[in-house]
Amino acid sequence: MKRFLVFSFLVFSFYTCLAQQQDAKQLYATAKEFMRQGDYDNATLVLNSALKQDPINLEMLKDFAFLNYLKRDFAKSIEISKTLIEREDADEQCFQVLGMTYKAIAEHKECNKLYKKGLKKFPNSAVLYNDFGELLAMDKDFNGAIEQWEQGIQTAPNYSGNYFNAANYYARTNNIFPVLIYGELFINLESYSTRTADVKALLLEGYKKLFTGDNIAKLLNDKKTGSFEKLFLTTIEKSKTLATEGITSESLTAIRTRFSLDWYHEKSQDKFPFRLFDHQQYLLGEGLFDAYNQWIFGAATSPSAYQIWNQAHEKQAADFKQFQHSRVFKIPTGQYYR
Repeated sequence: MKRFLVFSFLVFSFYTCLAQQQDAKQLYATAKEFMRQGDYDNATLVLNSALKQDPINLEMLKDFAFLNYLKRDFAKSIEISKTLIEREDADEQCFQVLGMTYKAIAEHKECNKLYKKGLKKFPNSAVLYNDFGELLAMDKDFNGAIEQWEQGIQTAPNYSGNYFNAANYYARTNNIFPVLIYGELFINLESYSTRTADVKALLLEGYKKLFTGDNIAKLLNDKKTGSFEKLFLTTIEKSKTLATEGITSESLTAIRTRFSLDWYHEKSQDKFPFRLFDHQQYLLGEGLFDAYNQWIFGAATSPSAYQIWNQAHEKQAADFKQFQHSRVFKIPTGQYYR
């Protein structure tokens, strides 16, 4: 009888614990929905109830720290996040939320130390490199900032944020080549965000600068120009006559088509395998390269003219749109030539 009672108690305890976990999960899901709706008071109420049942749940505590950040209760957010980054199971987001909160109160010294600590634990964290670069840029340390963004691109090439910040940095410093490369990689990794249109404009302006005067020759003669960049410039220089009547979406389609054909004809891909150029070559073979260039440069030149182009090339535009939505653009590690 005693053994039966012990067994019954264990079964009851197990199912009670299971029910509490399920209740905590349900409450957490409700709290997250309130957060998405911007109802932070109800989110706090429900998330507190969930944490009473599961007080050490990392995901819930991260969201609780972020919720307090959204409510601008920065002291509470910092209090929670500081405990989280010391946990063995702390992840990159724990450091990211605390970093955002430090930035919000302009506590840059502590934030700097935080990112260094985070990158020591997560040396391949693209998001921490990105956020650390943004902090350094806030402090006008632009050389330090670009080092972080470049490191993020090298170690984690499929995170778009570092490309966005690097492309903008190089545009401001009038460094044309990385604007063209990082900008186009960015819009393929992040094709339909509010930032995409801005980067398309950077690409259009970058190609205009590239074909202005003797800029290509200057870059080729610059001792700082690397081997990959020189090969790109040497190949695209062959299309320079196509730019004599101006840089438009049509002339850029012709220039970039010639570049792609020459790059693969000369087997440059054997020396420098590059996912972006493979992507362009594939689109060319599928008859989608014109639509791709219109999507970039036509939209950047004139959104209304781009709409007219879409209407006049309905099937091609539809095929490209379907392709864009059906594929995931991924960059292999090791294709970093800076």
